[in-house]
Amino acid sequence: MQWQLRGDRPIYQQLMEQLTEQIVSGQLLPGDKVPPVRELAAEAGVNPNTMQRALADLEREGLLYTNRTSGRYVTEDKSMIDAVREQIAADRIADFMNSMRQLGFTKEGIVKLLEKSSMGEGNEDANK
Repeated sequence: MQWQLRGDRPIYQQLMEQLTEQIVSGQLLPGDKVPPVRELAAEAGVNPNTMQRALADLEREGLLYTNRTSGRYVTEDKSMIDAVREQIAADRIADFMNSMRQLGFTKEGIVKLLEKSSMGEGNEDANK
């Protein structure tokens, strides 16, 4: 797993976001065992306590659960994963729309740009 951490926000929040993205994108599947804290921390180059906090918060949110005898797992609640995916998408769309409006685009102008962009090559996945 490739970790991308920046200094602009707390590291544990960035870890949570990246783990959440792995879950909603299917890189970590429902029921998958999550690697141990120390292994993930070493991979990300962070303190194990920081990784522990991120995993504990994801557990509180319901995306992970702990089996006391065998570690942490990704939730098997696919409707929860879908809801989180939809929320992330809605947030990103709102951010995109706001940034485009700051550039002076109207909603109609943004739609035209998106339509023009989707006609280009490499956009086969846009119809998912």
